[in-house]
This record gives sequence, C-alpha cells and structure tokens, in this order.
Amino acid sequence: MPDVLQAHRAEETSMTQTSTATLRCGVVGVGKMGNHHARLWTQVEGCDLVGVVDSSADRCQQVVEKYGGKGYSEVDALIAAGVDVVTIATPTIHHRAAAEKLLAAGVHCLIEKPLAPTPVEARAIADAAARSGALLQVGHVVRYDPVMVAVRKLGLAPRFVEVDRVSPMTFRSVDVGVVLDMMIHDLDVLLMLFGAEPVEVRASAVSVLGEAEDVCNARLEFPRMADGYTPVANVTASRIAMKTERKIRIMSDDTYVSADFVDRKGTVARKGPNANKIAEVRELLKKGADLSHLNFLDLLQVEPLDVHAGEPLRLQAEDFIDAIRAGRRPLVDAEDGFAAVRTADRIVAAARAAGSRMV
Repeated sequence: MPDVLQAHRAEETSMTQTSTATLRCGVVGVGKMGNHHARLWTQVEGCDLVGVVDSSADRCQQVVEKYGGKGYSEVDALIAAGVDVVTIATPTIHHRAAAEKLLAAGVHCLIEKPLAPTPVEARAIADAAARSGALLQVGHVVRYDPVMVAVRKLGLAPRFVEVDRVSPMTFRSVDVGVVLDMMIHDLDVLLMLFGAEPVEVRASAVSVLGEAEDVCNARLEFPRMADGYTPVANVTASRIAMKTERKIRIMSDDTYVSADFVDRKGTVARKGPNANKIAEVRELLKKGADLSHLNFLDLLQVEPLDVHAGEPLRLQAEDFIDAIRAGRRPLVDAEDGFAAVRTADRIVAAARAAGSRMV
C-alpha cells in the first residue's frame, strides 16, 4: 500500500474495527467503467459481487456471465437482494436517483466522478449521505494514481501549478462537457493540493463537436499564503486533441516537480541543497557578471520522482473497503466531491461570462 494512503488512514481517529465478514457488493451501470468496477469486486479481498443493474439486459447478462452475480433492471431489486456496498457508474445525470435510494437503505456508495452534474444535485447527494450514516466516496481516482501518490508524499506547499489533460474524443460521458468529463479530475487534485477552493476563477472554453464545451482553460487563484503570496493554478482540458497527454507541473518555494501520468514518471528539482551557491549567483547577477558559462541544472538537486506500481482503480476500491471496515472518513468524501462540482460550475460560468458560447 502506498505510504500516503497509510498516512491518510493513520490521521483518522478511527472507530472500533467493524466486522470482517464478506461484504456483498454491486454495480449500478455496467458500461465501460462499470465493467471495471464489477471486475474489482470479484478481486478485492473480503468482497463478493452479488449483482449489477443496467438499463440494458444484454450488458447485464455479459457482466454476469463474466464475473458472476445476478442482473437487475432496477436499483430497488438490487437493494432487495441484499447488498452492502455499491459502485454507481451510470451517466452523471442519473447519479442522484440511484444514490438517494441506496443511501436511504444504508448502502455504502462509491460514486464515479463527477458526483453530480450540478452543485444543487451534488449537495443533495452529500446531504443524503450525511442523513444515512452510510459512507460515500467519490471516484476521483487520480488521487490514487501512483504518480499523484508520489507527488503527495513530497508534502509541497504549491505556489504555482500547471495541469494539462488532453485526448482525442472517445464519445463517452457526452452527457457533460469537458470540464465535468475530464477537468474535474484535476480540479479535485488542485483543491487537495491547495487545501481550499479558489477565490477567483477566470476561464475560456470552446465547443467544437457538441453543444457543451470540448476545450477549456481556467486560471484559478487560491487563498493567500502566510507570506502574502497568492498561489495560482492554470488548468487546461481538451477532448478533441490529436494525442493523449496528462501532465502536471508544481512550483513551491524550494521545489519544482514535473510529472507525466501517461508515462508514469516525473522529475523533482530542489534548490535547497545548493542554497549557498544560488545566493552567490544572485550576487553576481546584481553586479552584472556574465554567467552564460553556467549550467542552470548544476544549481539544483535533480532526481526522479519515486513512482511505485499500482492500479489506481483497485487502490481506490481497497481503500474504500478499509474505510467501511474501520469506520473512518473516505479519502474523497461527499464534501470533496461537492467542492469539485462547485468549482467546475464556477469555471463554466466564468467561461460563459467571458463570451464562450455553450449550452
């Protein structure tokens, strides 16, 4: 298990360990992502896939034949069959209807990102979770990506972050625009890194193939740091690119990190170990010295980001089950999911205010 997840668990003031009995698991919505979740509930220790729900009887049958359990056409039927944990992987517009029924029945829910299509619906789901006492985790799986796990372990206080997430159109999640489809991943990461929602949002977006935005860039300003500095993030998402690219660059007072989620690698550069030498260079620059012979990289301590292996989706599932058994807060709870949706909504509104034409 990655150290950062162990640290998260250690931080929680957990209640008494619950039963280690096998948990009866299900999936609502067995499209591409739901298929993966069904697979995981047959692989995660202490879990048993007992049923799946989908509007397509053929999809249900295919999953049941592959992974076991029973197929249902309605959430109520799955609840009646007896289930402890359910992944909701339907189109976003159907999350609330499924979640409210399951939570009211005391079923723990792992809901694929985004939590909901609007802040109003996200708030309703979060409130339903609070009333029920059941745990709700939002599937912001990038937090479990080995690259992000490695970044979190650095414990940086970011001053500037740049994120790029682009890919060709897959024609999945077309019920929402690129902000809720793709950028939402990075918004959750940014809120985690900065520890707050942005205080200022500026954005521009373009619709190309559909009515919703297909490309969006946003500049987010976060609360001032103790020294008065205003940290900023620049995030871009596109689902009409010619290639797939997912990169993040983080600048703190002492450290620069560049990481590639596709290649699963990164670089960490620190100035701290060479602070005296950098101070000397600054003095020489003030005096107008010619330093063109210097290699800038020689002033830094450069090393590879320590990225370990792991399937993010499985790490997420295992961590959610641990949270259920330990009675602790999930790594990405309903309030985190709500904050990400609210930030996404602010970005789309800012893009519209700037003249972007979207439905």
